[in-house]
Amino acid sequence: MPKSPEPDKQSLKVTERINATALELLEKHPEGLRWSELTSMIRNSDPTFHPKTVNGCIWKLLEKYPDRVYKPSKGLFRLLKYK
Repeated sequence: MPKSPEPDKQSLKVTERINATALELLEKHPEGLRWSELTSMIRNSDPTFHPKTVNGCIWKLLEKYPDRVYKPSKGLFRLLKYK
């Protein structure tokens, strides 16, 4: 499986900044984060992020980064390296 591109927190693309923030938060929480926790932490990190854009990015996290993120149970997101 090819490695997914590294998202950049300095990017002009909002979705790339949200993805970078999500991966950074998951890195800090090896036990994983629930959907609601991840959503609120991302929105608190930058209040300019639109709530629906945050939801969409989290929804597509597994699709966009299958080599980094998995869901051990419904609503729980965790980095593969902590599997």
